[in-house]
Amino acid sequence: MMFAVIRLRGTIDVRREIKETLKMLRLHRINHCVVIGDTPAYRGMLQRVKDYVAWGEIDAETLALLLRKRGRLSGNRRLTDEYVKETTGYGSIEEFAKAVIEGKAKLRDIPDLKPVFRLHPPRKGHRGIKAHYGYGGELGYHGEKIKELIHKMR
Repeated sequence: MMFAVIRLRGTIDVRREIKETLKMLRLHRINHCVVIGDTPAYRGMLQRVKDYVAWGEIDAETLALLLRKRGRLSGNRRLTDEYVKETTGYGSIEEFAKAVIEGKAKLRDIPDLKPVFRLHPPRKGHRGIKAHYGYGGELGYHGEKIKELIHKMR
């Protein structure tokens, strides 16, 4: 299982431990997204920064959307099916995304792929970045519904 983590808030007046945890997650700016594995270490990090990020389980279709729309190589070049075909054994971005979700491949298998996806601010705006998801906001754990937020920010 993989998680998509999106940073929604800045770090003005934030405790040092939280800033450092966001740095370790490579979430340096607002609207940046990373895809991480489901490990106890990452779960602890997510628990620490839950008031600054949104996260949830990502499926192959949503990961393929992220890779196709926001996947960048060094030099800010777009990720293409041809590049994936040349550098990995997979025929398209969709096949590669499915393999990553199933655990057969890693995002690092594509050389020069930047680990952070720079997303657009959400179309129609956030529901609110001061309340958690269960209370009508965007922060915290979304579960499967994270793909709706990613789709708004594609």
